[in-house]
Amino acid sequence: MVRGRGYLAFFVGICLTAWTCYFVLEEQQKLQVRAGFQRDAEKVARDTQNRMQIYFDTLHGMRGVYAVNDRIDRLHFHRFVTELKIDRRYPGFQALQFVRPVPEAELPAFVERVKRDTSVDAGGYPNFHLHPASVRPLHYIIEYTEPLKGNENAFGLDLSALPQHLRALELGRDSGEIVATERITLVQDASGEPGFVARAPVYRKDLPLGTTAQRREALVGFVAIVFRMNTLMREIVDPSLLEHMHVRIEDAGLQTGQPPAPDVDTLLYDSDGRAESNQERADLVPGLSTSTVLPVGQRNWIIKFEGRAGSRYGRSQLPVVLIAIVGVVISALIAALLVVNRRESVARHGLEFSLKELERQKSNVEEARNDLSRVVATLKQAQTNLQTSEKMASLGALVAGVAHELNTPIGNSLLTASALGDMVRDFERRLKEDGGLKRSALESHLNDARKACDIMSSSLTRAADLITSFKQVAVDQASGHRRRFRLDEVMHDTLATYAAQLRRASCVVTVDVPADLVFDSYPGSLSQVLSNLIGNALLHGFDGRESGTLEISARREGADLVMLQLKDNGVGMTDVVLHKIFDPFFTTKMGQGGSGLGMNIVYNIVTSVLKGTIRVESVPTQGTSVTLVLPLWLDEELLQA
Repeated sequence: MVRGRGYLAFFVGICLTAWTCYFVLEEQQKLQVRAGFQRDAEKVARDTQNRMQIYFDTLHGMRGVYAVNDRIDRLHFHRFVTELKIDRRYPGFQALQFVRPVPEAELPAFVERVKRDTSVDAGGYPNFHLHPASVRPLHYIIEYTEPLKGNENAFGLDLSALPQHLRALELGRDSGEIVATERITLVQDASGEPGFVARAPVYRKDLPLGTTAQRREALVGFVAIVFRMNTLMREIVDPSLLEHMHVRIEDAGLQTGQPPAPDVDTLLYDSDGRAESNQERADLVPGLSTSTVLPVGQRNWIIKFEGRAGSRYGRSQLPVVLIAIVGVVISALIAALLVVNRRESVARHGLEFSLKELERQKSNVEEARNDLSRVVATLKQAQTNLQTSEKMASLGALVAGVAHELNTPIGNSLLTASALGDMVRDFERRLKEDGGLKRSALESHLNDARKACDIMSSSLTRAADLITSFKQVAVDQASGHRRRFRLDEVMHDTLATYAAQLRRASCVVTVDVPADLVFDSYPGSLSQVLSNLIGNALLHGFDGRESGTLEISARREGADLVMLQLKDNGVGMTDVVLHKIFDPFFTTKMGQGGSGLGMNIVYNIVTSVLKGTIRVESVPTQGTSVTLVLPLWLDEELLQA
């Protein structure tokens, strides 16, 4: 009977110890392994997005040169690419190209002109020919490719005969935006590796570009960057990280179209070099996977990540072993204590021995409790280290984003200034050689110089605006002018500034804001929040739609709070975008001028200056709702918080 109770106590203690070990293992999986894996996956996705942005900015710079002079010959193109030195700084691309549209009737003269072109190679290109040979009204021919060595097979390639390229060319021509192709096999690559091409259309200067027909009429050609995916990703992703993580990139098709079913033709990159997505991988950690959507040149890429078993994403066994040992010891001590206590009640002569045994057991229990306390302290320290790592990672991303965003407009200004310098030196040479210039030549030079100045002015203005936005991210709580104001008046003034844009977007705005909502706060900061939210609805919510509806309402919440809601019926957001909406430098308009600071500024102003809260709810294709809860007045405790 006595031994049976001891065995029961020991069994219960072992069960509790096993449950504690399982709980610790699960917490490790949740806090350490998954947090580290998610941080690595976000870094790879962020590095890929930043690198593609740099290459697309290079395309924008090349378009800027054509905007100054749309008659760039082979020599100028060669010098421009050489001065970029992009192959030294970011060597993940295959070639830079220029594609020229050539009508069928002009094809013989075009081929002969290329053969006699000795501006770069003194021997010309006597073997130049169009391939594959075809008869069609309009040909799209690769005329310039840098470097030519290693890309000879692409020289003279007729893209109009290749459906994958032709679809991307026609979409870029009609939209005026950078367009990437689907997965292709490069003609200059005998290995058959996946690749793709990003192209930007170039139009004649001084011609209108408001409609599709006008853009087709003004088309000069396309500037392009050619990539081999394996080469690109080797340059972006740290090879040591791929020892612990499997990365796979699928092409999800055009952003405006229906996503294709994943297969070999949509696979852009696999870090294991596997062609099939369903192959078994015994080294992967079950449940340790994530994915993200990356917009690239009017297409969506789906990047999938899977963690491998190993030291980076493994579990530490030391806390579990310590808990198991301590649990077994405590269970044994309790069982022994029960047995001893029962025996003490039977035999009085064992009282002294039992007291000594109890003291020893108490000491062991105290020691076991101390061991458990040290284990808990170790787990808390690990959690603190993880939080610190997350903060440092966010700070690194912010600094990298600031440097990258400023590099683009300043780099464009430097490129345009270089082109302007070349034009001035050419003008001086012609003036000295000819002894005089015609009025038309002088007017043409002045016109080109004026456009170059406009490009530099707009780029530097963009840089100044970015610096102002960066300052706004860290909003000074003491800045601005505080006064009493009515919410409906601020709303009316803000909507008045957007009246023309709302009319152009065919957007119907309904406002339900009572006139008795009087704030004692910062009207300038509140107006900036409203402007950013309305601007986001126009830029993102109604993108691709002919009309829309924006509902603005406000009502009092209790005695000193107001709930302000802005709701649209736009395209909405996915869970991935909604999760990152307040992150600095996150934008879905990559390559289209967006800096990704708008909603981050809104969050800082609402929480730091206005002392309120903000909540965003959205469903794809069903619109977005932004809810602000703001205090009617700011007391001293809120301002000092």
